[in-house]
Amino acid sequence: MGDIKQHYTDFDEYICQGEPSQKEKASIWQTAIGLQAVDGLQTSDYLKATACKHIEGKIDIDEARELINSYYQSKTLREPDDDEKQEADKVSANITKILSTQTLDFSTGGYISVHRRVFDGVFRHAGKLRDYDITKREWVLDGDTVNYLNWEDLRRAIDYDINQEKEFSYNGISLDAMVEHITQSVSGLWQIHAFCEGNTRTTAVFTILYLRSIGFKVDNSLFARHSWYFRNALVRANYKNALKGIDYTPVYLERFFRNLLLGEKWDLRNRYLHIHATDEWKVQLKLAGGTSTLQEEYKYRTSTGQVQDKLHTDNANTKRLIFVIGNQELSVKNMMDALELKGRDNFLNLYLKPAISEGYVRLLYPNSPRHPRQKYLLTVKGLAVYDECVKSM
Repeated sequence: MGDIKQHYTDFDEYICQGEPSQKEKASIWQTAIGLQAVDGLQTSDYLKATACKHIEGKIDIDEARELINSYYQSKTLREPDDDEKQEADKVSANITKILSTQTLDFSTGGYISVHRRVFDGVFRHAGKLRDYDITKREWVLDGDTVNYLNWEDLRRAIDYDINQEKEFSYNGISLDAMVEHITQSVSGLWQIHAFCEGNTRTTAVFTILYLRSIGFKVDNSLFARHSWYFRNALVRANYKNALKGIDYTPVYLERFFRNLLLGEKWDLRNRYLHIHATDEWKVQLKLAGGTSTLQEEYKYRTSTGQVQDKLHTDNANTKRLIFVIGNQELSVKNMMDALELKGRDNFLNLYLKPAISEGYVRLLYPNSPRHPRQKYLLTVKGLAVYDECVKSM
């Protein structure tokens, strides 16, 4: 873990003092490297040096990936942990490439594709569903395992979960309800455990891409710093043992997402998650304000101030555009007509682009910005603002 924390500190310098492009790249590398901790892997110093070259614009991400591949192909002096570092290095570079794009195929094929791309050049079974049943001994469960789905039903289960999420409407629900739903959705997809290896890293990357696509600003540092907590929280959300008096416990995962999406400050330490936590670790702290809340509490109230911060924009043009779009899918012409605007450039620069960049509006065809039938609709955040506008009328 020490090396990962050191890399995090090193990249912090780019985030605090670098140019915008450097900040973005450094944040993505932090996340990619941090996610290796879910399987106890650490990246090499060579990976870190290569990442710095990419962050500084000396090489692009494909050149970085090629350098890493060549490094291990030409390495003559082998070390005991080379195989683990090679996996961590290659997967980190692959994840960095994926998270550097804004594209997502939210489907069963898209989920499987993320696994293939994350583990390209690492696993022979990258992008292939497992064909056998699995168990995994977990530290937080005192050596017990989650009951993962049997291999014959994997594709059907992924289809079901993806379709359920596609059909779910975030319109009109509170931020608390949004976070609770996202927790359940991600937990269910992970429990399928569709692949032989790499399920948590795949689910994390897929989740980040999806949350971005529906308008959330994802704090990458949470995945960079707390990826092992994320995995253990998924374990606890999917573990039940009636004889031991243990029920499914999604509270830990929900608190991760509350930190991620609402900016709350739950203390995310793995010791809280153990099924037989000591008295010292039976109360999970909420650091903001120095208060603590018992782990057994499953429902939370978000303060009015927090909700207003998330649902409020001071941009009058953005407010007008949100109100015009509402629950519809509109073209540029439709929106301009509704706003009674004539100048296309002014509309794009003063209305549409700011609303998209702030996460209130998204493209119907994000992978094809110039699609001939391109339309625009509100994100989850945009719908929340729209609902507040309607209620206040």
